[in-house]
Amino acid sequence: MSSDEIRLVSDKRTEFGKGAARKLRRADKVPAVLYGHGEAPVHLALPFHDTFQALKNPNALLTIAVDGEGDQLALAKDVQRDPIKPIIEHVDLVIVKRGEKVTVEVPVHVEGDAAPETVVTVDNATLEIEADVTNLPEALVVSVEGLEVGTQILAGQVEMPAGSTLASDAELLVVNITQQISAEELEAELAEAEAEAGIEHDESDAEAAEGDAEATEGGEESSEQE
Repeated sequence: MSSDEIRLVSDKRTEFGKGAARKLRRADKVPAVLYGHGEAPVHLALPFHDTFQALKNPNALLTIAVDGEGDQLALAKDVQRDPIKPIIEHVDLVIVKRGEKVTVEVPVHVEGDAAPETVVTVDNATLEIEADVTNLPEALVVSVEGLEVGTQILAGQVEMPAGSTLASDAELLVVNITQQISAEELEAELAEAEAEAGIEHDESDAEAAEGDAEATEGGEESSEQE
């Protein structure tokens, strides 16, 4: 459970726009906005390293120290990350209160080994749950140990941590156990799909060389017969 609170000391922002945001990031700060519970939005700058570490758990309970306004409990509502670099570009923080329940998305972690010659497919990697804001689970664990072909695990069958209730549709497919396909079957299915799609392959160099060799051998046999 992510019951441990993480405190981030913030500075208020007075400059906005892309240029101001780039300047903040060069100074190892993360642009952020804090809002919710009827409070006016507050634009903040958070310390990059501490924020990066804190947001490794997407549902971490954060204590945001706001200059001149005291501390606020918050959850990260939206985190914008650079698609290539390990950089957080912006964070939306929503204010929460102790004792209230919130709905959050929690990742599904699959453990164990299914029966031999099976494939384990995770159809939904996260589920929505409702829980006390100070007792949010970091993950939902699903065991596939020894499960046979044809087994399906629905959201309603996933064990919820104490104090948490499922908010997603109980009939949502989470894990599906199917028969492993052989390389020959896979190749045949691929060839069939390509044929249906009208895809034709050019003759490979190996096939062309083999064809030339067969033609040469056939020519030699004709010469001998003559």
